[in-house]
Parts: sequence; structure tokens; C-alpha cells
Amino acid sequence: MSGMEGKELRVVGFLCNWCSYGGADTAGVSRFKQPTDLRIIRVPCSGRVDPLFVVKAFMEGADGVLVSGCHPRDCHYAEGNFYARRRLEVLKRFLPFMGIEPDRFAYTWVSASEGARWQKVVTDFTAQVHALGPRRAFGEGAGSGGTG
Repeated sequence: MSGMEGKELRVVGFLCNWCSYGGADTAGVSRFKQPTDLRIIRVPCSGRVDPLFVVKAFMEGADGVLVSGCHPRDCHYAEGNFYARRRLEVLKRFLPFMGIEPDRFAYTWVSASEGARWQKVVTDFTAQVHALGPRRAFGEGAGSGGTG
């Protein structure tokens, strides 16, 4: 895990208020060791995460983006995570066309009682982003398409 030491990267997390945010809180209260790269944005439901929020995070310099919500069939808003899964899966297929490696983006389901699972998810995802290194800004480098 030496790739995680050193420079801190920008990882943005969109977390469902009812489950994943609670899971992150449970991990913190339980004092589970977690990477400090993640910046959490609390949303009412993962179904409210517009794919353009993810794209905007990358455009503003995020090195990785994680979306996390309630487990399927446990959504506080009944079907929000099903809508999220559908939209985010399509987004993941479009990321390479925008010059973003698909491994810089992930979505997952974590309930409020799963602090240990949250710790594993965030640690694994952050390690994956660290293995990819810092992301080049839009418009940088060859083959970027120009206008960024």
C-alpha cells in the first residue's frame, strides 16, 4: 500500500444520506482507519446524483469519484438506487470518450450499519485511484481534443 502514501489525491464521494453516509459515520465512530483523500458530498439519495455531477467533479480536478447509496430494495425512496445504477452504468461507458479512465469512477451500496464494509470500499477505491496516479486536467497533453 505504499502507493497510498505521499501525495494526497482528490477523491469525491457522493453519499446517500440514509445509508452510505451513516456507514461512513459508523466507520468513523468505530475509529476504523480510512484514507483521508475522500471529500464527502451528502445527497438525499443516490438516485439524485446526476451523471453530470460526476463529470463536473472530474472537470474541477477530482482524481476519482465514488457514488454510494442504499442496497437495492432498501432505498429510503423506494427505487432511487435502481435509477442511480442505470444512469451511472451508462456514464461509466462514456468516461473513456471524455478521456477519463473508467477505474477512476465507482458506485457501490453500503448500509448505515456496515462501517467495516465502508472502510473496505473507500480504502480499496482510494488505492485504485492512487495506482492510476493524479489525473491530467482537461485540455492537457496530446490527444485531449483541444477545448477541454
